[in-house]
Amino acid sequence: MARVMADCRRWPSETDCSLTIMGDEEEVVRAAAEHAASVHGHEDTPELREQVRGMLEPAEAYSNEARQQEALPS
Repeated sequence: MARVMADCRRWPSETDCSLTIMGDEEEVVRAAAEHAASVHGHEDTPELREQVRGMLEPAEAYSNEARQQEALPS
């Protein structure tokens, strides 16, 4: 199974979050949804987890460099 990542640096946030989570898809979705709820105030719902799943990137795309922020998908 290919490793994926969820990188908070892609999205604007009040906390200027720098967390990047990498691992197997289900682990990353679970951890990123829990992070979104505990740090960013989102409700951890099946819909949020599907949205997170759609934002995943291949782990190989990771770079330690600063990222251009994107608008959150609606």
